[in-house]
Amino acid sequence: MSDKPAVLFLCVKNGGKSQMALGLFLHYAGDRAVAWSGGSEPADQLNAKAVAAMAAHGIDISHEYPKPWTDDRIKAADVVVTMGCGDTCPYFPGRRYEDWAIAPADTEDQLKEIDGRVRELMLSLGLEPGDPVA
Repeated sequence: MSDKPAVLFLCVKNGGKSQMALGLFLHYAGDRAVAWSGGSEPADQLNAKAVAAMAAHGIDISHEYPKPWTDDRIKAADVVVTMGCGDTCPYFPGRRYEDWAIAPADTEDQLKEIDGRVRELMLSLGLEPGDPVA
């Protein structure tokens, strides 16, 4: 196990919100933390608007792809962030959970909301995020 904080971002399609959160978290954290994302019903591809919104702020998530979550990732995470997956979101005792009720992430407003939440999460983990991108 790593001594770095580990975060898992979960949503239904894993094509927009959770990918944006992952991209922002990794952008801010660098090698100081570990993060993954997953979905309950992964889409065929990333949301093009989410990719474009992130690219407009210098963060490339185009190499990512929607994927299902795994029990191993959930068990390895210090924090599991759920983003609208409701009852399909897994629960494992002993994990810290946060539920972020965010509308579909395809506008600048949603990017700013996700950015703010990622920054707050990082601070709660003792990680200074630096200047915001959104």
